[in-house]
Amino acid sequence: MADISTDGLMSRRDLLKAAAGAGLVLAAASPSRLFGQNADLIKIATIGCGGRGTYDTLNCLKAAPNVQLVAIGDLFQDHIDTYLKNVREKAGDQVKVTPETTFVGWDAYEKVMQTDCDLVILTTPPQFRPQQFKAAVDAGKHVFMEKPVAVDPVGVRSIIETAAAANQKNLKVVVGTQARRMDHRIEMRKRIMDGAIGDIINVKCVRTGGAMRDWGPQERNPEWSDMEWQLRRWLFHTWLSGDFIAEMHIHELDICSWILGDKEPEKLRAVGGRIARTDKNLFGDAYDHYSVFYDFPENVQVHYMGNQIDGTSDTTYERFYGTKGVAYTDWTTSYIEGENAWKWEGKSASPVIAQHRDHIEAIRNNTPLNEAERVAKTTLLAIAGRISAYTSKELKYSWALKASDLDLTPKALAFGPAPAVEIPIPGQTPLV
Repeated sequence: MADISTDGLMSRRDLLKAAAGAGLVLAAASPSRLFGQNADLIKIATIGCGGRGTYDTLNCLKAAPNVQLVAIGDLFQDHIDTYLKNVREKAGDQVKVTPETTFVGWDAYEKVMQTDCDLVILTTPPQFRPQQFKAAVDAGKHVFMEKPVAVDPVGVRSIIETAAAANQKNLKVVVGTQARRMDHRIEMRKRIMDGAIGDIINVKCVRTGGAMRDWGPQERNPEWSDMEWQLRRWLFHTWLSGDFIAEMHIHELDICSWILGDKEPEKLRAVGGRIARTDKNLFGDAYDHYSVFYDFPENVQVHYMGNQIDGTSDTTYERFYGTKGVAYTDWTTSYIEGENAWKWEGKSASPVIAQHRDHIEAIRNNTPLNEAERVAKTTLLAIAGRISAYTSKELKYSWALKASDLDLTPKALAFGPAPAVEIPIPGQTPLV
């Protein structure tokens, strides 16, 4: 259970850089207005105590009143130490973690599930999401988990199966695709659904930026095994992260899916490679650029383009072309051009707070909330694009969802040897 990335989310980069100009409101709504001062106590636990785990924990603790952190787990003690220092400084009395509820090692997540917590936050590398989600649901815990929810089709199917089990147990599940909770995007989608741009014909989805060279440790401690080094640099190893198209750019693909009514594409074809991030020691086997065409029902085509290459223009947006106009959205604003022209002029409450607030509210009010299957299928949009680029094959989405046997989980999860770093070669990498 290694560190979680400080990825390109709104909460870490886009939002903070653009907040003032876009009028974004970062503060949460008043907790007393949300639930009342005597709301039932919610005890949370976090598995994965890196930067993202710290961030999600603090957001959850401040999203509503009477929330306490009671247990934590991670693969590395240094992550635990840094996490506790930061969380205690900022959350104070809400931190009720003790040495008896602090767990380190490969089985830390199993021990956390045995504690008296109500809600588990899963922020380990995506490779571990399916097994930890299942463990949480088996233990009867509500779950907040970060995106993506898997790195391969086998993992996606596991998430979908566990999501069904969560429904049977009346457990509430939220996934960190917070872009759907941005007020300006919610309003734009409503207008599109009301026919503001007519029938959608084509979608352009773009996210480009730097190579993430400063992410994680830059030098290897000679005491670290190959496995530990990969875990500490997990963002650049496909078996751990799913590659950047899944680990980060799932946000953009998720927005496209949302606006299109969460329909599944019929087929897709991708190209990709690595030309700038060539150091296998630092960048593992991850690509640095992708381009994917998705063919959706009713002749709607989505073109996604993304890269992580230094010197590239820093650009992120989705544009929807319809028979009556064009809709544009990014992390700070949305607008529509055409006969029903509109532009967002309001303020947006923080979506990263909203996702935890909605979650806690659903738990306390016992209202249905389970995003796991939906995000599993969005995750597969990215995974299938990666598979197509790695193999240079056109794929049917239904094949990836139902038939692909690709499972990137190593035979042994232990410190020592690690999966070989082999760069996928289009046309030579097998389709599994």
